Amino acid sequence: MTRAPEHIRTARIAPLSRLPAFFALDGKRAIVAGSGQAAVWKAELLSATGAEVEIFAPEPSDDVLALASAPPRGRVVIHRRVWTVCDFDGAAIAVADCPDDKAAAEFAAAARRAGVPVNVIDRPAFCDFSFGAIVNRSPLVIGISTEGASPVFAQAIRAKIEGLIPQGFSRWAAAARQWRPHLRALALSFRGRRTFWERFTARAMAAPDRAPNESDLSALLTNAPGETGSVTLVGAGPGDPELLTLRAVRALQSADVILFDDLVSKDILDFARREAKTMLVGKTGHAPSCRQDDINALMVSLAKSGRAVVRLKGGDPMIFGRADEEIAACRAAGIPIEVVPSITTAQGAAGRLLVSLTRRGEARRVQYITGHSRGGKLPADIDWNSLADPAVTTVVYMPTQTLPELVSAALKAGLDPRTPAVAVVSATRADERVTAATIADLPVRLAAQPVTGPVVVMIGRAFSDHLQPAAREPAGEPRGVRLAQ
Repeated sequence: MTRAPEHIRTARIAPLSRLPAFFALDGKRAIVAGSGQAAVWKAELLSATGAEVEIFAPEPSDDVLALASAPPRGRVVIHRRVWTVCDFDGAAIAVADCPDDKAAAEFAAAARRAGVPVNVIDRPAFCDFSFGAIVNRSPLVIGISTEGASPVFAQAIRAKIEGLIPQGFSRWAAAARQWRPHLRALALSFRGRRTFWERFTARAMAAPDRAPNESDLSALLTNAPGETGSVTLVGAGPGDPELLTLRAVRALQSADVILFDDLVSKDILDFARREAKTMLVGKTGHAPSCRQDDINALMVSLAKSGRAVVRLKGGDPMIFGRADEEIAACRAAGIPIEVVPSITTAQGAAGRLLVSLTRRGEARRVQYITGHSRGGKLPADIDWNSLADPAVTTVVYMPTQTLPELVSAALKAGLDPRTPAVAVVSATRADERVTAATIADLPVRLAAQPVTGPVVVMIGRAFSDHLQPAAREPAGEPRGVRLAQ
Protein backbone atom coordinates (compact mmCIF):
# COMPACT_ATOMS: atom_id res chain seq x y z
CA MET A 1 0.00 0.00 0.00
CA THR A 2 1.37 3.39 -0.98
CA ARG A 3 0.44 7.01 -0.52
CA ALA A 4 1.68 10.28 -1.94
CA PRO A 5 3.73 12.91 -0.05
CA GLU A 6 1.39 15.33 1.66
CA HIS A 7 1.86 19.05 2.30
CA ILE A 8 1.24 19.88 5.96
CA ARG A 9 0.07 23.38 6.81
CA THR A 10 2.41 25.11 9.25
CA ALA A 11 0.84 25.35 12.68
CA ARG A 12 -0.46 28.81 13.55
CA ILE A 13 1.24 30.67 16.35
CA ALA A 14 -0.14 30.01 19.83
CA PRO A 15 -2.00 32.86 21.56
CA LEU A 16 0.18 35.72 22.83
CA SER A 17 -0.63 37.76 25.92
CA ARG A 18 1.48 40.63 24.54
CA LEU A 19 3.04 41.47 21.18
CA PRO A 20 6.81 41.77 21.58
CA ALA A 21 7.92 44.89 19.71
CA PHE A 22 10.96 47.16 19.74
CA PHE A 23 10.61 50.93 19.44
CA ALA A 24 13.11 52.86 17.29
CA LEU A 25 13.58 56.00 19.42
CA ASP A 26 16.90 57.42 18.28
CA GLY A 27 16.52 61.22 18.12
CA LYS A 28 12.81 61.16 19.09
CA ARG A 29 11.14 62.85 22.06
CA ALA A 30 10.26 60.75 25.10
CA ILE A 31 8.13 62.07 27.95
CA VAL A 32 8.75 60.93 31.54
CA ALA A 33 6.68 62.20 34.47
CA GLY A 34 8.00 61.70 38.01
CA SER A 35 11.36 61.57 39.76
CA GLY A 36 11.25 58.36 41.79
CA GLN A 37 13.60 55.44 41.27
CA ALA A 38 11.25 53.70 38.84
CA ALA A 39 10.87 56.84 36.69
CA VAL A 40 14.62 57.42 36.66
CA TRP A 41 15.27 53.85 35.53
CA LYS A 42 12.77 54.19 32.68
CA ALA A 43 14.29 57.53 31.68
CA GLU A 44 17.73 55.93 31.64
CA LEU A 45 16.45 53.11 29.40
CA LEU A 46 14.93 55.62 27.00
CA SER A 47 18.12 57.65 26.89
CA ALA A 48 20.11 54.50 26.17
CA THR A 49 18.08 54.05 22.97
CA GLY A 50 19.08 57.52 21.81
CA ALA A 51 15.78 59.19 22.67
CA GLU A 52 15.68 62.86 23.70
CA VAL A 53 14.19 62.43 27.17
CA GLU A 54 12.18 65.19 28.85
CA ILE A 55 11.52 64.64 32.55
CA PHE A 56 8.69 66.56 34.20
CA ALA A 57 9.32 66.86 37.95
CA PRO A 58 8.57 69.97 40.08
CA GLU A 59 11.21 68.83 42.58
CA PRO A 60 13.70 66.62 40.75
CA SER A 61 15.54 64.08 42.89
CA ASP A 62 19.30 63.74 43.08
CA ASP A 63 19.06 60.69 40.83
CA VAL A 64 17.24 62.72 38.16
CA LEU A 65 19.88 65.43 38.33
CA ALA A 66 22.67 62.86 38.09
CA LEU A 67 21.07 61.24 35.05
CA ALA A 68 20.67 64.59 33.30
CA SER A 69 24.32 65.41 33.89
CA ALA A 70 25.56 62.08 32.50
CA PRO A 71 22.96 60.36 30.29
CA PRO A 72 23.90 57.00 28.72
CA ARG A 73 23.18 58.25 25.19
CA GLY A 74 20.28 60.56 24.36
CA ARG A 75 20.07 63.99 26.02
CA VAL A 76 18.01 64.28 29.23
CA VAL A 77 16.23 67.59 29.90
CA ILE A 78 14.54 68.41 33.21
CA HIS A 79 11.35 70.53 33.37
CA ARG A 80 10.75 71.63 36.95
CA ARG A 81 6.98 71.60 36.63
CA VAL A 82 3.99 69.35 36.14
CA TRP A 83 3.34 68.12 32.62
CA THR A 84 0.65 69.72 30.44
CA VAL A 85 -1.38 68.41 27.51
CA CYS A 86 0.74 70.42 25.06
CA ASP A 87 3.88 68.57 26.18
CA PHE A 88 2.75 65.44 24.37
CA ASP A 89 2.81 67.07 20.92
CA GLY A 90 5.46 65.40 18.79
CA ALA A 91 6.41 62.84 21.45
CA ALA A 92 7.08 59.23 20.41
CA ILE A 93 6.52 57.62 23.80
CA ALA A 94 5.30 58.61 27.27
CA VAL A 95 6.03 57.10 30.69
CA ALA A 96 4.80 58.18 34.12
CA ASP A 97 5.26 57.21 37.75
CA CYS A 98 1.88 58.20 39.24
CA PRO A 99 0.85 58.23 42.91
CA ASP A 100 -2.70 56.94 42.31
CA ASP A 101 -5.16 55.75 39.66
CA LYS A 102 -6.65 59.23 39.19
CA ALA A 103 -3.29 60.70 38.18
CA ALA A 104 -2.55 57.64 36.07
CA ALA A 105 -5.86 57.95 34.20
CA GLU A 106 -5.25 61.65 33.46
CA PHE A 107 -1.73 61.01 32.13
CA ALA A 108 -2.81 58.03 30.01
CA ALA A 109 -5.80 59.91 28.56
CA ALA A 110 -3.64 62.91 27.60
CA ALA A 111 -1.06 60.69 25.92
CA ARG A 112 -3.65 58.72 23.97
CA ARG A 113 -5.40 61.88 22.75
CA ALA A 114 -2.06 62.92 21.31
CA GLY A 115 -1.57 59.46 19.76
CA VAL A 116 1.41 58.67 21.98
CA PRO A 117 1.96 55.09 23.32
CA VAL A 118 1.84 55.26 27.11
CA ASN A 119 3.15 53.28 30.07
CA VAL A 120 2.19 54.06 33.66
CA ILE A 121 4.64 52.25 35.91
CA ASP A 122 3.09 49.36 37.91
CA ARG A 123 -0.43 50.25 36.73
CA PRO A 124 -1.13 47.88 33.81
CA ALA A 125 -4.72 49.07 33.35
CA PHE A 126 -3.37 52.37 32.02
CA CYS A 127 -0.61 50.95 29.81
CA ASP A 128 -0.46 50.52 26.04
CA PHE A 129 2.84 48.65 26.36
CA SER A 130 5.05 47.23 29.08
CA PHE A 131 8.76 47.10 29.80
CA GLY A 132 10.21 43.62 30.10
CA ALA A 133 13.44 42.32 31.55
CA ILE A 134 16.26 43.03 29.10
CA VAL A 135 19.37 41.16 28.01
CA ASN A 136 21.55 43.81 26.41
CA ARG A 137 24.04 42.79 23.75
CA SER A 138 23.12 45.75 21.60
CA PRO A 139 22.40 45.74 18.73
CA LEU A 140 21.32 42.26 19.85
CA VAL A 141 18.57 42.92 22.41
CA ILE A 142 16.38 40.31 24.11
CA GLY A 143 13.20 41.32 25.93
CA ILE A 144 11.35 39.08 28.41
CA SER A 145 7.80 39.65 29.59
CA THR A 146 5.47 37.88 32.01
CA GLU A 147 2.74 40.49 31.37
CA GLY A 148 3.49 41.90 34.79
CA ALA A 149 2.47 38.67 36.49
CA SER A 150 5.88 38.01 38.01
CA PRO A 151 8.72 40.49 37.41
CA VAL A 152 10.97 38.40 39.68
CA PHE A 153 10.40 35.38 37.45
CA ALA A 154 11.27 37.46 34.39
CA GLN A 155 14.46 38.63 36.07
CA ALA A 156 15.41 35.04 36.89
CA ILE A 157 14.94 34.06 33.25
CA ARG A 158 16.99 37.08 32.21
CA ALA A 159 19.80 35.89 34.48
CA LYS A 160 19.68 32.46 32.85
CA ILE A 161 19.88 33.95 29.37
CA GLU A 162 22.68 36.31 30.43
CA GLY A 163 24.75 33.25 31.23
CA LEU A 164 24.05 31.71 27.81
CA ILE A 165 24.67 34.75 25.59
CA PRO A 166 28.35 35.77 25.41
CA GLN A 167 29.11 39.47 25.78
CA GLY A 168 31.01 39.29 22.50
CA PHE A 169 27.79 38.70 20.55
CA SER A 170 27.26 42.46 20.67
CA ARG A 171 30.32 42.91 18.45
CA TRP A 172 29.16 40.24 16.01
CA ALA A 173 25.67 41.78 15.83
CA ALA A 174 27.26 45.18 15.14
CA ALA A 175 29.41 43.62 12.40
CA ALA A 176 26.29 42.09 10.81
CA ARG A 177 24.74 45.55 10.59
CA GLN A 178 27.91 47.01 9.04
CA TRP A 179 28.42 44.16 6.55
CA ARG A 180 24.87 43.92 5.24
CA PRO A 181 25.54 46.42 2.37
CA HIS A 182 28.41 44.20 1.16
CA LEU A 183 26.02 41.25 1.02
CA ARG A 184 23.40 43.24 -0.89
CA ALA A 185 26.00 44.09 -3.51
CA LEU A 186 26.30 40.37 -4.36
CA ALA A 187 22.65 40.28 -5.51
CA LEU A 188 22.18 36.77 -4.14
CA SER A 189 18.89 34.91 -4.03
CA PHE A 190 17.00 34.54 -0.77
CA ARG A 191 18.55 31.11 -0.27
CA GLY A 192 22.03 32.44 -1.00
CA ARG A 193 21.64 35.27 1.50
CA ARG A 194 20.35 32.90 4.14
CA THR A 195 23.30 30.56 3.62
CA PHE A 196 25.66 33.51 3.99
CA TRP A 197 24.15 34.41 7.35
CA GLU A 198 24.17 30.80 8.47
CA ARG A 199 27.92 30.76 7.84
CA PHE A 200 28.25 34.10 9.60
CA THR A 201 26.37 32.70 12.60
CA ALA A 202 28.52 29.56 12.69
CA ARG A 203 31.64 31.75 12.77
CA ALA A 204 30.19 33.90 15.56
CA MET A 205 29.22 30.81 17.58
CA ALA A 206 32.71 29.38 17.19
CA ALA A 207 34.46 32.56 18.36
CA PRO A 208 31.96 34.61 20.39
CA ASP A 209 34.57 36.45 22.43
CA ARG A 210 36.70 37.52 19.49
CA ALA A 211 35.96 40.80 17.77
CA PRO A 212 35.10 40.15 14.08
CA ASN A 213 37.34 41.88 11.56
CA GLU A 214 37.72 42.45 7.85
CA SER A 215 39.36 39.05 7.36
CA ASP A 216 36.13 37.40 8.54
CA LEU A 217 34.13 39.40 6.00
CA SER A 218 36.64 38.63 3.27
CA ALA A 219 36.45 34.89 4.01
CA LEU A 220 32.65 34.94 3.95
CA LEU A 221 32.54 36.89 0.68
CA THR A 222 35.26 34.78 -0.94
CA ASN A 223 33.23 31.68 -0.20
CA ALA A 224 29.94 33.29 -1.12
CA PRO A 225 27.23 30.65 -1.34
CA GLY A 226 25.88 29.55 -4.68
CA GLU A 227 22.38 28.54 -5.63
CA THR A 228 22.72 24.74 -5.26
CA GLY A 229 20.42 23.17 -2.72
CA SER A 230 21.33 20.52 -0.19
CA VAL A 231 19.90 17.64 1.80
CA THR A 232 20.41 16.99 5.49
CA LEU A 233 19.26 13.75 7.11
CA VAL A 234 18.29 14.74 10.64
CA GLY A 235 17.56 12.40 13.50
CA ALA A 236 14.49 13.51 15.45
CA GLY A 237 15.36 11.18 18.33
CA PRO A 238 12.78 9.02 20.12
CA GLY A 239 10.27 11.84 20.55
CA ASP A 240 11.10 14.11 23.48
CA PRO A 241 12.03 17.43 21.82
CA GLU A 242 14.49 18.20 24.62
CA LEU A 243 16.63 15.29 23.40
CA LEU A 244 17.28 16.99 20.05
CA THR A 245 20.91 17.87 19.42
CA LEU A 246 21.88 21.51 18.93
CA ARG A 247 22.97 20.68 15.41
CA ALA A 248 19.55 19.19 14.65
CA VAL A 249 17.85 22.35 15.89
CA ARG A 250 20.09 24.50 13.69
CA ALA A 251 19.27 22.32 10.68
CA LEU A 252 15.53 22.63 11.29
CA GLN A 253 15.82 26.39 11.69
CA SER A 254 17.65 26.78 8.38
CA ALA A 255 15.53 24.40 6.27
CA ASP A 256 13.40 25.53 3.35
CA VAL A 257 11.54 22.21 3.19
CA ILE A 258 11.16 19.46 5.80
CA LEU A 259 10.18 15.94 4.73
CA PHE A 260 9.12 14.03 7.83
CA ASP A 261 7.78 10.59 8.71
CA ASP A 262 4.59 9.66 10.56
CA LEU A 263 6.55 8.54 13.61
CA VAL A 264 8.24 11.91 14.11
CA SER A 265 6.85 13.68 17.17
CA LYS A 266 4.94 16.79 16.08
CA ASP A 267 6.60 18.75 18.91
CA ILE A 268 9.88 18.41 17.01
CA LEU A 269 8.46 20.44 14.13
CA ASP A 270 8.01 23.41 16.46
CA PHE A 271 11.75 23.99 16.14
CA ALA A 272 11.49 24.61 12.40
CA ARG A 273 11.45 28.16 11.16
CA ARG A 274 7.91 29.29 10.46
CA GLU A 275 8.53 29.90 6.74
CA ALA A 276 9.67 26.33 6.09
CA LYS A 277 7.33 24.06 4.12
CA THR A 278 6.60 20.76 5.83
CA MET A 279 5.65 17.61 3.94
CA LEU A 280 4.54 14.31 5.42
CA VAL A 281 6.20 11.46 3.55
CA GLY A 282 4.68 8.71 5.68
CA LYS A 283 6.87 5.70 6.34
CA THR A 284 4.94 3.45 8.71
CA GLY A 285 5.29 -0.29 8.95
CA HIS A 286 2.20 -2.33 7.99
CA ALA A 287 0.31 0.82 6.90
CA PRO A 288 -0.01 2.87 3.71
CA SER A 289 3.36 4.53 3.12
CA CYS A 290 5.10 6.65 0.54
CA ARG A 291 7.38 4.60 -1.72
CA GLN A 292 11.04 5.09 -0.94
CA ASP A 293 11.77 5.82 -4.61
CA ASP A 294 9.17 8.61 -4.56
CA ILE A 295 10.72 10.13 -1.43
CA ASN A 296 14.17 9.99 -3.00
CA ALA A 297 12.93 11.65 -6.19
CA LEU A 298 11.11 14.40 -4.29
CA MET A 299 14.12 15.07 -2.06
CA VAL A 300 16.48 15.34 -5.03
CA SER A 301 14.06 17.50 -7.03
CA LEU A 302 13.64 19.99 -4.20
CA ALA A 303 17.39 20.22 -3.65
CA LYS A 304 18.03 20.73 -7.37
CA SER A 305 15.65 23.70 -7.28
CA GLY A 306 17.99 25.35 -4.78
CA ARG A 307 16.22 24.51 -1.55
CA ALA A 308 17.74 23.38 1.72
CA VAL A 309 15.95 20.09 2.40
CA VAL A 310 15.81 18.40 5.78
CA ARG A 311 14.82 14.75 5.76
CA LEU A 312 13.56 14.31 9.32
CA LYS A 313 13.48 10.76 10.67
CA GLY A 314 12.37 9.31 13.99
CA GLY A 315 15.23 8.01 16.13
CA ASP A 316 18.66 8.03 14.49
CA PRO A 317 18.65 8.17 10.66
CA MET A 318 21.43 5.58 10.47
CA ILE A 319 19.53 2.94 12.47
CA PHE A 320 16.92 1.21 10.29
CA GLY A 321 16.11 4.52 8.64
CA ARG A 322 16.99 3.70 5.02
CA ALA A 323 19.58 6.46 5.16
CA ASP A 324 21.89 4.57 2.82
CA GLU A 325 19.29 4.65 0.02
CA GLU A 326 18.69 8.38 0.41
CA ILE A 327 22.42 9.11 0.60
CA ALA A 328 22.97 7.09 -2.58
CA ALA A 329 20.19 8.98 -4.38
CA CYS A 330 21.70 12.35 -3.48
CA ARG A 331 25.20 11.30 -4.46
CA ALA A 332 23.97 10.01 -7.79
CA ALA A 333 22.31 13.39 -8.43
CA GLY A 334 25.33 15.38 -7.28
CA ILE A 335 23.43 16.89 -4.32
CA PRO A 336 25.45 17.80 -1.21
CA ILE A 337 24.26 15.70 1.72
CA GLU A 338 25.12 15.43 5.39
CA VAL A 339 23.78 13.49 8.35
CA VAL A 340 22.88 14.82 11.79
CA PRO A 341 22.79 11.80 14.13
CA SER A 342 20.61 11.64 17.20
CA ILE A 343 19.84 9.68 20.32
CA THR A 344 18.47 6.33 19.23
CA THR A 345 15.08 5.11 20.36
CA ALA A 346 16.83 2.35 22.29
CA GLN A 347 19.00 4.85 24.15
CA GLY A 348 16.03 7.06 24.94
CA ALA A 349 13.94 4.14 26.21
CA ALA A 350 16.80 2.74 28.31
CA GLY A 351 17.44 6.17 29.79
CA ARG A 352 13.82 6.49 30.87
CA LEU A 353 13.90 2.98 32.35
CA LEU A 354 17.20 3.72 34.13
CA VAL A 355 18.66 0.53 32.65
CA SER A 356 22.16 0.18 31.23
CA LEU A 357 22.02 -1.87 28.04
CA THR A 358 25.50 -3.18 28.89
CA ARG A 359 24.86 -3.88 32.55
CA ARG A 360 27.99 -5.37 34.11
CA GLY A 361 27.74 -9.11 34.64
CA GLU A 362 24.53 -9.34 32.63
CA ALA A 363 25.34 -8.21 29.08
CA ARG A 364 28.63 -8.30 27.22
CA ARG A 365 27.23 -6.78 24.02
CA VAL A 366 24.20 -5.06 22.46
CA GLN A 367 22.60 -5.87 19.12
CA TYR A 368 19.91 -4.05 17.15
CA ILE A 369 17.64 -6.03 14.83
CA THR A 370 14.59 -5.14 12.78
CA GLY A 371 11.29 -6.90 13.24
CA HIS A 372 10.23 -6.71 9.60
CA SER A 373 11.79 -6.90 6.16
CA ARG A 374 10.98 -4.95 2.99
CA GLY A 375 7.78 -6.95 2.52
CA GLY A 376 6.63 -6.44 6.10
CA LYS A 377 7.44 -10.03 7.10
CA LEU A 378 9.88 -11.27 9.70
CA PRO A 379 13.41 -11.08 8.18
CA ALA A 380 14.67 -14.48 7.07
CA ASP A 381 18.31 -13.79 7.90
CA ILE A 382 18.13 -13.20 11.67
CA ASP A 383 20.95 -14.90 13.57
CA TRP A 384 18.81 -16.87 16.02
CA ASN A 385 21.78 -18.29 17.94
CA SER A 386 22.96 -14.74 18.59
CA LEU A 387 19.52 -13.71 19.80
CA ALA A 388 19.41 -16.72 22.16
CA ASP A 389 22.76 -15.77 23.75
CA PRO A 390 22.00 -15.11 27.47
CA ALA A 391 24.78 -12.50 27.66
CA VAL A 392 23.39 -10.20 24.96
CA THR A 393 20.91 -7.33 25.11
CA THR A 394 18.76 -7.38 21.98
CA VAL A 395 16.79 -4.37 20.80
CA VAL A 396 14.05 -5.11 18.27
CA TYR A 397 12.84 -2.24 16.12
CA MET A 398 9.43 -2.26 14.38
CA PRO A 399 8.29 -5.51 16.05
CA THR A 400 4.54 -4.98 16.46
CA GLN A 401 3.20 -7.37 13.80
CA THR A 402 5.96 -9.97 13.84
CA LEU A 403 6.77 -10.21 17.56
CA PRO A 404 4.91 -13.54 18.17
CA GLU A 405 6.72 -15.19 15.26
CA LEU A 406 10.07 -13.72 16.33
CA VAL A 407 9.68 -14.93 19.92
CA SER A 408 8.61 -18.40 18.81
CA ALA A 409 11.69 -18.76 16.60
CA ALA A 410 14.00 -17.38 19.29
CA LEU A 411 12.67 -19.85 21.88
CA LYS A 412 13.21 -22.74 19.46
CA ALA A 413 16.81 -21.51 19.00
CA GLY A 414 17.38 -21.77 22.76
CA LEU A 415 16.37 -18.38 24.19
CA ASP A 416 15.31 -18.93 27.81
CA PRO A 417 11.56 -18.26 28.00
CA ARG A 418 12.11 -16.58 31.38
CA THR A 419 14.39 -13.93 29.85
CA PRO A 420 13.19 -10.45 30.91
CA ALA A 421 11.80 -8.28 28.14
CA VAL A 422 10.34 -4.79 27.94
CA ALA A 423 8.17 -3.24 25.24
CA VAL A 424 8.17 0.54 25.18
CA VAL A 425 5.53 2.39 23.18
CA SER A 426 6.21 6.08 22.32
CA ALA A 427 9.50 6.12 24.23
CA THR A 428 10.33 9.43 26.01
CA ARG A 429 7.04 11.02 24.98
CA ALA A 430 4.23 12.19 27.23
CA ASP A 431 2.13 9.12 26.31
CA GLU A 432 4.97 6.62 26.82
CA ARG A 433 3.78 3.17 27.92
CA VAL A 434 5.96 0.37 29.27
CA THR A 435 5.04 -3.32 29.35
CA ALA A 436 7.45 -5.70 31.10
CA ALA A 437 7.18 -9.49 31.13
CA THR A 438 9.15 -12.60 30.37
CA ILE A 439 9.91 -12.88 26.67
CA ALA A 440 7.52 -15.83 26.35
CA ASP A 441 4.59 -13.78 27.62
CA LEU A 442 5.40 -10.38 26.15
CA PRO A 443 3.64 -10.85 22.76
CA VAL A 444 0.32 -11.66 24.45
CA ARG A 445 0.64 -8.81 26.94
CA LEU A 446 1.52 -6.30 24.21
CA ALA A 447 -1.30 -7.47 21.94
CA ALA A 448 -3.83 -6.99 24.75
CA GLN A 449 -3.45 -3.19 24.51
CA PRO A 450 -3.84 -0.90 21.48
CA VAL A 451 -0.53 0.33 20.09
CA THR A 452 -0.73 3.87 18.71
CA GLY A 453 2.93 4.89 18.58
CA PRO A 454 6.38 3.60 17.68
CA VAL A 455 7.38 0.44 19.55
CA VAL A 456 10.75 -0.93 20.58
CA VAL A 457 11.23 -4.26 22.36
CA MET A 458 14.31 -4.84 24.49
CA ILE A 459 15.30 -8.35 25.58
CA GLY A 460 17.93 -9.41 28.10
CA ARG A 461 18.93 -10.00 31.69
CA ALA A 462 19.67 -6.29 32.11
CA PHE A 463 15.89 -5.79 32.49
CA SER A 464 15.42 -8.28 35.32
CA ASP A 465 14.57 -5.52 37.81
CA HIS A 466 11.46 -4.71 35.77
CA LEU A 467 9.87 -8.11 36.39
CA GLN A 468 7.79 -8.89 39.44
CA PRO A 469 9.32 -11.52 41.75
CA ALA A 470 6.97 -14.24 40.51
CA ALA A 471 8.44 -13.97 37.03
CA ARG A 472 12.06 -14.37 38.21
CA GLU A 473 12.12 -18.12 38.84
CA PRO A 474 15.33 -20.09 38.39
CA ALA A 475 15.68 -22.48 35.47
CA GLY A 476 14.08 -25.88 35.95
CA GLU A 477 11.19 -24.69 38.14
CA PRO A 478 7.59 -24.11 36.99
CA ARG A 479 7.20 -20.72 35.36
CA GLY A 480 4.75 -18.24 36.92
CA VAL A 481 4.35 -15.29 34.62
CA ARG A 482 3.25 -11.88 35.80
CA LEU A 483 3.22 -8.44 34.22
CA ALA A 484 5.52 -6.07 36.02
CA GLN A 485 4.11 -2.84 34.66
